Amino acid sequence: MLNQPFPAVSLPMTSGQTFDPQQLKGQAFVIYFYPKDSTPGCTTEGNDFRLKEAGFAAAGVKIFGVSRDGVKSHENFKAKQCFPFELISDPDETLCEAFGVMKLKNMYGKQVRGIERSTFVVDKEGKIVKEWRGVKVPGHVDEVLSFVQTMK
Repeated sequence: MLNQPFPAVSLPMTSGQTFDPQQLKGQAFVIYFYPKDSTPGCTTEGNDFRLKEAGFAAAGVKIFGVSRDGVKSHENFKAKQCFPFELISDPDETLCEAFGVMKLKNMYGKQVRGIERSTFVVDKEGKIVKEWRGVKVPGHVDEVLSFVQTMK
């Protein structure tokens, strides 16, 4: 994905909006993939982005979260956590597959297919300029913020 253009997609997201990367030309953004709304790790990660959102805004970078949950679940998660950014619903795994974040995971002794926590930075021209895969939540958002602050 690195140095590739962001895939052309159109997906529903919170606040009654549609995510369309073509409408983001000229706007750098971070898109982070997370497994499931309202789970401990995903809540922590979302809140880390919420707490650092002003730093991303100062760097001219928008934030978007993505999971396979539906818009209604996203709306509840966003409202409960007071996220100042939109959450994209990808129930058909269109974006997840394009970014190769669907993985087999072991959960309670069974193999299940799920999202590998991953983050991508997209520059103003719509090109993916940085990626983190298999993310561990502690300290991750600080690392992403440090990177976007170096972008021109």
